[in-house]
Amino acid sequence: MHDHSGSEKSTPIPPSSSRRLPIGAEVDAGGVSFRLWAPARERCFLVIEGNSEYEMSAEDGGYFCLYLPGLTAGTRYQFHFGDADDLLADPASRFQPDGPLGPSVIVDPARYQWNDHDWQGIPAFGAALYELHIGTFTRDGTFAAAREKLAKLRAIGINCVEVMPINEFEGEFGWGYDGTLLYAPTRLYGSPDDVRAFVDEAHRIGMGVILDVVYNHFGNGERFCEFTSDYFTERYSNEWGKSINFDGPNSRGVREYVATNAAYWIEEFHFDGLRIDATQALFDSSREHIVTLIARKARAASGGRQIYLVSENEPQQTDMVRSAGIGGHGLDALWNEDFHRSATVAATGRNEAYYHDHRGTAQELVSAAKYGCLFQGQRYDWQDKPRGSAGLDLKPWNFIHFLQNHDQIANSGTGARIGHITSPARLRVLTTLQLLGPQTPMLFQGQEFGSSSPFYYFADHDGEIADIVRQGRRSFISQFPNLRDEELIKRMADPCARATFDKVKLDWAEWERNAAVVLLHRDLLNLRQTDKAFSQQACARDGQMDGSILASTAFLLRFFAEKPSDERLLLINFGNDLVIDSLPDPLFAPPEAHQWHLSWSSEDASYGGGGRRPYDFQKRWVLNGDIALVLAPVKVDDQQNASAVSMEEWQAGILRAAGPGT
Repeated sequence: MHDHSGSEKSTPIPPSSSRRLPIGAEVDAGGVSFRLWAPARERCFLVIEGNSEYEMSAEDGGYFCLYLPGLTAGTRYQFHFGDADDLLADPASRFQPDGPLGPSVIVDPARYQWNDHDWQGIPAFGAALYELHIGTFTRDGTFAAAREKLAKLRAIGINCVEVMPINEFEGEFGWGYDGTLLYAPTRLYGSPDDVRAFVDEAHRIGMGVILDVVYNHFGNGERFCEFTSDYFTERYSNEWGKSINFDGPNSRGVREYVATNAAYWIEEFHFDGLRIDATQALFDSSREHIVTLIARKARAASGGRQIYLVSENEPQQTDMVRSAGIGGHGLDALWNEDFHRSATVAATGRNEAYYHDHRGTAQELVSAAKYGCLFQGQRYDWQDKPRGSAGLDLKPWNFIHFLQNHDQIANSGTGARIGHITSPARLRVLTTLQLLGPQTPMLFQGQEFGSSSPFYYFADHDGEIADIVRQGRRSFISQFPNLRDEELIKRMADPCARATFDKVKLDWAEWERNAAVVLLHRDLLNLRQTDKAFSQQACARDGQMDGSILASTAFLLRFFAEKPSDERLLLINFGNDLVIDSLPDPLFAPPEAHQWHLSWSSEDASYGGGGRRPYDFQKRWVLNGDIALVLAPVKVDDQQNASAVSMEEWQAGILRAAGPGT
């Protein structure tokens, strides 16, 4: 028990209105201001460097405050409440060098000298996203090491990275979705200034950075309950832990904690936006929903920069991306699980478990390209209820399309990448659809070079908690019949073993070894960003696209443009050869006075394909199996010359036009 008889008297704190943030430790020219929300406590004490102790002044609403002159950045501090020996980290700690149970450290964000003064942020359209996990993106697993790889991503056309959660969590490795202190970048990946330097470098080379944030549960709720149990509610439940209290009694401080955190990442670290995890589990009946408040606070903190706000939402609620003025939440884009599921079934032929309602047919993939989500309120058999909500009026950039992400690779049970569960030719076809389709594409780390590294679920736990985690993973994947195989279960990676974490780290030597895969992604992203027909769709500027089904496994997408010569036709076949003697479909008709000419093929030898075959679309022709073709119109008078254009000349042309990327 601490002896409080000798506690030093608190120094009057400057008015709370003079603080930038309502909670945490803030440095000014004369010292440090501390402010804490702990409405369950009557007295609160601040301990500096484990030695000096000060009683804090109580404010209305359950806040405690203290101003200490002479303190500087780097000083360590903790709190206690006078009735136990337990010293607690600041819930709004900016850094925890010894982990979440150790002391908090005062951080002065003004010490970092930013070089991105001309950076304007990223718009809601035109993004090419790349999801990464800092701890496994490189062997070192740090922001400093990750920063060295950004130029590679930029060179192939990635213009925005999405960083999986980085807030402090318990243990030495993990995905980050069980964060315990939401304001502290985890010590495992470097210092707060290492995070800033990563973002700064991305901006220097023309890349945005958005951060994955988790506001539907906290990793260690018991620590938060030391301040107040009002952080949580029993009125709602979710599958990851105690639901957060956004609308119940005494929820004002909880809403402030979360909404301020969203603004904090944008303001102090210059992140270009947020990806908000499991928004369906942010339960709130308030007049202003917590998601709407997060969006408003984040945009207000941007200093005029354009920021990009993304929702992960399992039921695919399209109000997430509608403006607050018409009853939406004001986000920009929604992860589209429907595209992933249809594409995966097309890749593997299997539609078990939550793939049950997707057939992987041409119709589904055309509908996804035209409308985004496939389920927009109709019955969904797997859940025996309606799924999704109306979204036919939304723009292509309101949806994010992916073939892989951290969840879906891990949910395979074996951590297998899509390249290990389908053929190279079919993967090239689906990659073409993803990267040239009008929706915003997102790659998962290593996808661009055909990484062979698996991606498992991993979390550093031991004892009873580790057993619960292991059983939880087995229970979840048991919805797939083949993953109930006892022999397979014996071989599955232990999510709590350090070796599992080490095994998923990317091997960057594969970038050179798999140069053909890198080239495929680079050429497609360059096409997307420099070819008017594709870029207008991606940016929702005067674009128009339509599609038709040729067979159950084949379809075409017609990309219109103002000038006939800028139009494009994308042909996709992920089945057997299809003989075309005639095609009674006006979408296949070339623009007037033009004929279609083969512009690009997924079977080009430079991508590891079987070679480009000649095509004359005025005669009977064959759409080969597992192939993607881009056709461009040429004037009839120029067709003979156009047929002589080689693939090498075409590639050189688009690369010259692309320059360093946009």
